[in-house]
Amino acid sequence: MMKKLNQLISLMTILLILPQVSYAQFAKGADVSWLPQMETSGYIFRNDKGQKEDCLSILKEHGINAIRLRTWVNPNDNPQSGHCSKEETVAMAVRAKKLGMDVMIDFHYSDSWADPKQQVKPKAWEGLSFDQLKQALYDYTFDVMTALKKAGVTPKWVQVGNETPGGMIYPEGKIENWGQLTQLINKGYDAIKAVSPESKVILHVDQGNNNERFRWWFDNATKYNAKYDIIGLSYYPYWLEGNPDYKLSINDLGNNLKDMVSRYNKEVMVVEVGGEDTKVQNTYDMLKAVIKKVKEVPARKGLGVFYWEPQGARRWSKYELSCWGNDGRPTKALDAFK
Repeated sequence: MMKKLNQLISLMTILLILPQVSYAQFAKGADVSWLPQMETSGYIFRNDKGQKEDCLSILKEHGINAIRLRTWVNPNDNPQSGHCSKEETVAMAVRAKKLGMDVMIDFHYSDSWADPKQQVKPKAWEGLSFDQLKQALYDYTFDVMTALKKAGVTPKWVQVGNETPGGMIYPEGKIENWGQLTQLINKGYDAIKAVSPESKVILHVDQGNNNERFRWWFDNATKYNAKYDIIGLSYYPYWLEGNPDYKLSINDLGNNLKDMVSRYNKEVMVVEVGGEDTKVQNTYDMLKAVIKKVKEVPARKGLGVFYWEPQGARRWSKYELSCWGNDGRPTKALDAFK
């Protein structure tokens, strides 16, 4: 009797301790920044059964537990290169939160696309001195973060810049002047932490399989004292030069993830990934491989994987790397997140 009582006490002790042990949920995410204008245009999303359903709910049914949203300063209303205003971003973040999803905010610091080919300064910031530019960046970041907070959303992660191998907010933030680029990065970091200290700040570079590229960029970020918490990577085999077969670069991605953690003592995430919508099985296999590589990062420092615009069906977007078919339903590729 005494032995059974002791066993029961031991079990109760374990149950009391377990809730105190908290491991961060692995992020299985989707950037769905096109969604508001897709809905406005009348696009109908259907679940696996062909029934009309809210897109975010469909994504959640396929294992997606986090949503990424890009934010543009003063966007136009063009279907493909507009929208993503502060107001739309906040509304989308609220929708995601209501479904129990985590939120990532991606500050492009432009009125439209910011990526390795273009980092165009917002029109409202043209003609400012460098000190004024830094203040404008801080104020804008603070304003968006405050609007999210007032709406009851605390982003789990926030990007300062989008795919910035060459810098951001040209010409002042080009990598030719790392000192100025770092000042801009740190203004964004400071504004985010002033509103939401618990949000983790991401710096984001493309070609996640390219270790030389990442070492060069983050060595400089370290040298010039850039402030950040997480290294974000894009990985698109489709856009790589030469053979786009993911099997030729997936090990390089895995090795780079581990190197970033050991070299800079930072956490890592694949914040953008995508595969061809016409090669569904291949994209499914690629996603499973990417998720595996991120989960293999030591000490749980591989935080998650985000698909870029999985719902952005080619019939609407003309984009070839979604996870959505012409029938309005997700393809099998999205099942990789289940």
